[in-house]
Amino acid sequence: MSSHLTSAAVPPPGPAGAEAYPARLTARLDAPLSRWLWLVKWLLALPHHIVLFFLWVGVVLASVAAFFAILFTGRYPRPLFDFTAGVLRWSWRVAYYAYGTLGTDRYPPFTLADVPDYPAHWDVTYPERLSRGLVLVKWWLLALPHYLVLGFFAGGARLAWYSGGLIGLLTLFAGVALLFTGLYPRGLYDLLLGLNRWVLRVAAYATLLTDVYPPFRLDQGGREPGAAHTTRKV
Repeated sequence: MSSHLTSAAVPPPGPAGAEAYPARLTARLDAPLSRWLWLVKWLLALPHHIVLFFLWVGVVLASVAAFFAILFTGRYPRPLFDFTAGVLRWSWRVAYYAYGTLGTDRYPPFTLADVPDYPAHWDVTYPERLSRGLVLVKWWLLALPHYLVLGFFAGGARLAWYSGGLIGLLTLFAGVALLFTGLYPRGLYDLLLGLNRWVLRVAAYATLLTDVYPPFRLDQGGREPGAAHTTRKV
């Protein structure tokens, strides 16, 4: 595909008829993008990486607490849910700025909350009830096939920023294209959004935020497919 994104146009919608997933990743490409800034974003994003390291320690602890809460009550405590979702949201913004997409030169905000005017967003529907039985197996056994796929996508990189695997390689191609042409190839951008969307869906499932199994489907582009998701009771 030879066309390029030369402006912050609205991304194309996802595949028609695709079922919406309760974890939703959306983004728009900023333009113009600097030809060279991506070369130093590893340094500029370092404060975020440090903060996210400690936040992800908190996610591990919150997930352990949520595991027992779900096991005994069938509910994910809302404060823990909001914290974990916020860390995933923060991680996605940093990945979008740095080496998960290079989709913006706007520095990511230091907040767990959604920032409406930032070009990258992530959200997940709060489930009123979760399965007590699934919590025992979904994060390790049921998610295992996805972990194998994600090992190829992300190459073992941390969620805060992607520096390996297919995502890292494609992001490098995008950076080289920016360096020499000043343009971000449209097809490459859509593909990277699809890969990151897959990663974040599995992250939501593995951190117990949803019982809805992630689809083995590459939904490309900046929009989520399907209509608004209605939370199902388990």
